[in-house]
Amino acid sequence: MMMGKHMHCGPKMISYVLVVIGAINWGLVGISGFLGKDWNVVHMLLGRWSSVEWIVYILVGVSAIVSMSTCRCKSCDSCQTCSVEAMGPKGTI
Repeated sequence: MMMGKHMHCGPKMISYVLVVIGAINWGLVGISGFLGKDWNVVHMLLGRWSSVEWIVYILVGVSAIVSMSTCRCKSCDSCQTCSVEAMGPKGTI
């Protein structure tokens, strides 16, 4: 069964945002390590709720896996839909 166009855009966008947040956070952790500081923004915001902090880290990791394993075609559809509907006249995307 084919899914509707743009059916997966919401989860992909959430995944993308979480990966960007994680990348920025780890970049700040790396830079701050050289400066002798602690710029872990997730910890700064959620340090009092350590279980919520760890959930954020898990969500960022899962989002990275989702981002790596989902379709990378130009349209925002599932891979099965992209391979059938987004093909040009000669079978190219």
